[in-house]
Amino acid sequence: MRSFIPTEGYSGSAFGSPRQRSETVLVNGGAGFLGSHLCERLLERGHQVICLDNFYTGRHFNIEHLLQNVRFRLLEHDVRQPYDVEASIIFNFASPASPPDYQRDPVGTLLTNVLGAVNTLDAARRCGATVVQSSTSEVYGDPHENPQRETYFGNVNPIGPRGCYDEGKRSAETLFFDYHRKYGVDIKVGRIFNTYGPRMRLDDGRVVSNFIVQALSNTDITIYGDGRQTRSFCYVDDLVAGFLRFADAGEHCVGPINLGNPVEITVRDLAEIVLDLTNSRSRIVYLPAVADDPQQRRPDISKAREELNWWPTTELKTGLKRTIAYFDALLAGKEVAEAV
Repeated sequence: MRSFIPTEGYSGSAFGSPRQRSETVLVNGGAGFLGSHLCERLLERGHQVICLDNFYTGRHFNIEHLLQNVRFRLLEHDVRQPYDVEASIIFNFASPASPPDYQRDPVGTLLTNVLGAVNTLDAARRCGATVVQSSTSEVYGDPHENPQRETYFGNVNPIGPRGCYDEGKRSAETLFFDYHRKYGVDIKVGRIFNTYGPRMRLDDGRVVSNFIVQALSNTDITIYGDGRQTRSFCYVDDLVAGFLRFADAGEHCVGPINLGNPVEITVRDLAEIVLDLTNSRSRIVYLPAVADDPQQRRPDISKAREELNWWPTTELKTGLKRTIAYFDALLAGKEVAEAV
């Protein structure tokens, strides 16, 4: 497969910095939760955007509003298969990210991350593109260090039920840095911490979407374990802004860099906030803890502050209100306005 979209004839700002012309940007997993927001921001900056997705977890709904844009191209393709696309920048966001999704096909998840990394790096090597990898805080496993710094090697169970995702992302990071050292590929590796916002799926199984859907439906809010495990939640707009700054940071800045919100909160406290914001009649119930569930999750974002001049600005309750409005509209069967 080969696709090329010419970049001449367009002008605009790229990643917050002035450029002479727009660039062609490939977004793997561009129909997913994070990828669709990234595609949207790139188009707003005047770029040609190629969205590559196999729709395993991505949705056409997320990108329907972009299809009429002449600078947007959709390619239905699986990153586990080689591809040849001309682009200046490649964002590799192609992977299931929630435990129910990646555990549904653990072998496929591992191969998506490993073969997807190989095929993406080969494509970048052929066309001389900068390639930005969406890695994850799961590379730290159930950490013995809090907050987690990029220098921490992690505490990961390679044979547990989360290993397909954790080790897939860790292997992808290895491939990125080996391609950088051996072939000179221009890479950037960002480690994403828990992110939430509009366009999350109702059934994706992550804690924010679970709690909101349960609260809006007035059904039991289920907490796995005692609820004292912590998470740090970053609103999607903040995360995308971080990746755009990272992409524009220059060849010297390769990462890995933590991208997330350093404000730590217990899962129990998150449930209480969601109950309050939704005026729900739901009650909180506790179920047995799941295997290898991290007990602490909080990023040290000193590196992002210093090298990217980036940090999250959206307060948790503000972001949750926007996300609740989105889910409320979906549950009511209404069209979701972009204003939410």
